[in-house]
Amino acid sequence: MDLRIGHGYDIHRLVPGRPLILAGVHLNHPENLGLDGHSDADVVTHSLMDALLGALSLGDIGQHFPPGDPRWKDADSLRLLRHVMALARERGWRVVNVDVVVVAERPKLRPHILQMRANLAEHLGVSADRVGVKATTNEGLGPVGREEGIASYAVALMEGD
Repeated sequence: MDLRIGHGYDIHRLVPGRPLILAGVHLNHPENLGLDGHSDADVVTHSLMDALLGALSLGDIGQHFPPGDPRWKDADSLRLLRHVMALARERGWRVVNVDVVVVAERPKLRPHILQMRANLAEHLGVSADRVGVKATTNEGLGPVGREEGIASYAVALMEGD
């Protein structure tokens, strides 16, 4: 048995006129803001993909889904996660567990955590008890604390044959 750990991080700016999607869950921001990006800008799924790719030494999401490529314009990040998992399975790897921390001042994420876990688990091919999602604020500090953006950190433990 071979084990590998990967770490991922992502941050996107909050802007008007964009949807706010975290781990595939569509949320309502009190100021009607969403995350800016070439794809759907789902920072949770992006940080998780980078953790998975990092564990397998396969680069990062920018390498696999370049932001200048029109194929990824407004792409559903959960669909991209399925692609990353296909790469992992092709190489004989599976998820042991993942853990994600979402950093956002608003909206409150607690009511959505179970759905986020379920969405990620489904696309990772694991049970929800192998997916941790936690939310915290930045206590008003930095760009996330000033509500200029939302950030996410992820860790993935992978097991190979």
